[in-house]
Amino acid sequence: MIEQTRWRHLVIAGHEGNEPVARAGLTDSDPVARQLALGALERMGELTDDDVLTAFHDADPVVRHRAAMFAATRPHISLLPMLHDPDPTVVEAAAWAAGEQVTVTDDVLEQLCSLAVHADDVLSREAAVAALGAIGDERGLPAILHGCQDKPAIRRRAVLALAPFDGPKVTAALKAALEDRDWQVRQAAEDLMPTPAPAPRKRAAPKASATSDPKPSTKAAAAKSRGSKTAAAAAADHVGEHANGVNGSVDGSLFATFDVIAASGVDGPVDGSRDTPDLS
Repeated sequence: MIEQTRWRHLVIAGHEGNEPVARAGLTDSDPVARQLALGALERMGELTDDDVLTAFHDADPVVRHRAAMFAATRPHISLLPMLHDPDPTVVEAAAWAAGEQVTVTDDVLEQLCSLAVHADDVLSREAAVAALGAIGDERGLPAILHGCQDKPAIRRRAVLALAPFDGPKVTAALKAALEDRDWQVRQAAEDLMPTPAPAPRKRAAPKASATSDPKPSTKAAAAKSRGSKTAAAAAADHVGEHANGVNGSVDGSLFATFDVIAASGVDGPVDGSRDTPDLS
């Protein structure tokens, strides 16, 4: 109960900006209180590089883990000691922080490559692969490609870590990931593979009509049919006009004339230039 009270005071100190209370917690006998003191100082903007480096050597991994996390925003602090930590939770946090720093020294990059391939802890390998992808140094590519053959969680991280790289090996790894038995690995590969440009759509050919048929015989037949219908329609109008003039009686010869014109297949419409029987 007493410890929980101290923890509460340290958390409140971070929110209220009470630096003396927070700094006193750095030397507390309780490791939880010490890591809470680090968090309180970071919240109020008073955590120094010396505070972080001192915490790197803390006896408890909980404190070292918290210190490694805070080093993520301090690229001038080397995470190499934390990458060699005997506790895997500290190594995982340090690998993540190295990826956040982006720019790292050669010895840190080399250790990340080693962890990505040889670390016994799965989470440490996964964090190291992700960090190498975030850093984007070509020297880390072989370790990332190795991760593409690891456990599913690491394969997913490794495929995503290929984003800043290109080349035949990267393309081959992505194509292989498209066939992975884990759907998340396949999804990650699909997100990174370039999308092919859509094929141009072919325009449909216009439907052929009787008048567009290249055969002269078809053209002539269509024109003849059109002329026959036009002549028949004109004759029918003439018959109708004559019938109106004789009080509805129609001479039988008019129908005969109509039948002759309709059956003759005259070419073209009937107009004033063509001789037509006098139906009046």
